[in-house]
Amino acid sequence: MTELQQSQVFNDWLKDHKAILFKVVRAYGFNLEDQEDLFQEMAVQVWRSVPKFRNDCAVTTWMYRIALNTALKWTSKERKHQEGREDIDQKAHVLTEQSDFSDPRLDWLYEQIARLENIDRSLCLLLLDGFSYKEMSKIVGISESYVGVRINRIKKHLSKQSEKVT
Repeated sequence: MTELQQSQVFNDWLKDHKAILFKVVRAYGFNLEDQEDLFQEMAVQVWRSVPKFRNDCAVTTWMYRIALNTALKWTSKERKHQEGREDIDQKAHVLTEQSDFSDPRLDWLYEQIARLENIDRSLCLLLLDGFSYKEMSKIVGISESYVGVRINRIKKHLSKQSEKVT
């Protein structure tokens, strides 16, 4: 693959699927600077992965795998630096797609997702995008039945959290 072809594929993927990266960034970044760094790291990893893509899964699955793996690695490196940083809610508007309205329910959901353990965050984002348990298990690297167990626990946890709000 030539660099020009790689560039074209990368630009097409980013144009068509950048929302995947935004969702993962929003769930794993803790402030504006973190989100920008994480987005750049994800973009670099997507760029590097273009020649390795074999069409044995959907591009969305491939990009989620890259984004989530990058976020998990990045989070483990950045964990020690999280104290004293700004809250994500203060700057979240920068990396979210622009819209004319803000839905407080969506804001609440992303806040709750950001509080989950790394694997649960990943599963939650994949579930919201309609991936099957089988696809999730391949992306995250756990068994399909364990995906079901984790999602069931996440749903129960979120239900309890929502009861506290209402």
